[in-house]
Amino acid sequence: MSKRLIIGISGASGAIYGVRALDMLAALGVETHLVLTKAAELTLASEGLPSSAALKERASFVHKIADVGASIASGSFKTDGMLIAPCSVRTMSEIASGVTSNLLTRAADVQLKERRRVVLMLRETPYHLGHIRTMAAVTEMGGIIFPPVPAFYAQLESLDAVVSQSVGRALDLLGVEVKGVKRWGEDVGPV
Repeated sequence: MSKRLIIGISGASGAIYGVRALDMLAALGVETHLVLTKAAELTLASEGLPSSAALKERASFVHKIADVGASIASGSFKTDGMLIAPCSVRTMSEIASGVTSNLLTRAADVQLKERRRVVLMLRETPYHLGHIRTMAAVTEMGGIIFPPVPAFYAQLESLDAVVSQSVGRALDLLGVEVKGVKRWGEDVGPV
């Protein structure tokens, strides 16, 4: 089986991260299972990104947010992990509590119970203590909190390059190597 990843897009700003992840994974032949929240569909439009219909064409499989009986809702459906890009605090909070209300958070809960990687590109700031405690809870469960912070050392020259670098680094955590990611000590910095 080739790599198989779940890609979730929640309603936080930064839907471009999920769009870019789908494009990068498609170029590598990775099987993707996409779940979009209702708020994500609104965010796509407000951020001038492809419509949800156009985005769904980029994924190998698309699952409806309300379909808690989908394949990705079961631990017996093998995957190599899950990326939620972007991840809202609400989505992260549902995952941390284990009380899920839709397929996106159910799929993340299943990945964690199966001890698979779950990477959350958390896109809200600043944080209050409740957010920090929630991040700690997800981390203690085995999830990875990955705010898309620019890698200034890479001397990236465009917003597009910053997005690609951030998504590439998040995909590293799921065992997917993307060409073009600038690495300290290899492409930049001391050699």
